Amino acid sequence: MDRVAGRHARQLCLALALLAAPAGAAEPAPAPAAAPSADVAAMAERVRAAGDNAGQGYVIVDKRNARAFAYDADGSLRGAAPVLLGLARGDVNPPGIGDRPLSAIGPADRITAAGRYVARLGNDLGKNDILWVDYAASLSLHRVITGKPADQRVRRLMSPSPDDNRISYGCINVPADFFDSIVRPLFIGTTGIVYILPEQRAFDDVFPMLR
Repeated sequence: MDRVAGRHARQLCLALALLAAPAGAAEPAPAPAAAPSADVAAMAERVRAAGDNAGQGYVIVDKRNARAFAYDADGSLRGAAPVLLGLARGDVNPPGIGDRPLSAIGPADRITAAGRYVARLGNDLGKNDILWVDYAASLSLHRVITGKPADQRVRRLMSPSPDDNRISYGCINVPADFFDSIVRPLFIGTTGIVYILPEQRAFDDVFPMLR
């Protein structure tokens, strides 16, 4: 990994950690997760048919509906939850995004890029563990940040509409209980796959291996 990219990736999640709620802080229950959309169901079936997850657990992130679905290695649905995503819509990382400090990432560049990622648990240099989705691009999946009240992130998670779930710099925020009871056990001691579905690009362009 490029050292500069790695350094800024760590700086980004350290900044996020400083905004996080104190340990033990109460988190209101988010809105119940919806059933998988047709796109998610089709993706899960393609993964199972191709064996693309290589015997690992995996997560499918549905950006259009702001939901994440976690699957065991055999394709069984383990759990689902609403998510918060990058403020800007798009499927491709802006050039050099992993090398930039937060102050240089403008609203139009705060994208959760679509794609297939080999993910693993790591640390944000604070006290919290996170799931690194794309380390070099500073993309992670982590517990919802609640340290900045003006963002109203928990309220956004609780909302039944996906329209207000765009708020982050690109990282994927999930309810803390979903991270602790579903995501962490799925990835602890191993790697897994995170599939982020596109919202603008064609499916086959993003996932040519699953055509």
